[in-house]
Amino acid sequence: MTDAQSTMVFKPITLTINGEKVGPIDVPEGIVMLDFLHEYLNLTGSRMGCGQGICHACVIIVDHPDGTSEEMRTCITGAHFFNGKTVRTIEGIAHKDKSGEVIPSPVQKAFMDHFSFQCGYCTPGFVNATTIFMEQLAKNPIPRADLEGAIETALNDHICRCTGYVRYYEAVRDLVLATPGLIKG
Repeated sequence: MTDAQSTMVFKPITLTINGEKVGPIDVPEGIVMLDFLHEYLNLTGSRMGCGQGICHACVIIVDHPDGTSEEMRTCITGAHFFNGKTVRTIEGIAHKDKSGEVIPSPVQKAFMDHFSFQCGYCTPGFVNATTIFMEQLAKNPIPRADLEGAIETALNDHICRCTGYVRYYEAVRDLVLATPGLIKG
């Protein structure tokens, strides 16, 4: 054993991911959430884009006890920050039917229908951001006149290196307009 290995400190982490309790699992104290998801749980859908928390390809959804949710960047946030929390990754957005077939969420389907992504690297972040946006609108519908600005605010932090922004925005707009109860008036 090297000196570095003998001084590594491990701490347990327990959380709920995509509806399932995970842990306790002993992981290195300084490991970032993205590495924990990839290396310990084989949940590789969240992407390492910039590694600095700028591009948001790595975001997951944190669900709070009060019913609100937020995006959290996993490339710069330690795994132990999530201890005791409930999170959703891109792998938890789609659902399986009774036969085991994977059924894309309405957000994922809208992105596919609009050919929103090219390389797909940023797509998990856009899906998670849009999922939160749709859930917020279901609780607090907005006037139609505010929709374009609300979409821009919801997706503004996400970077698409292929410049697929127009298709992402169109997919979100069309999905919101096609989903009853999200627009008032």
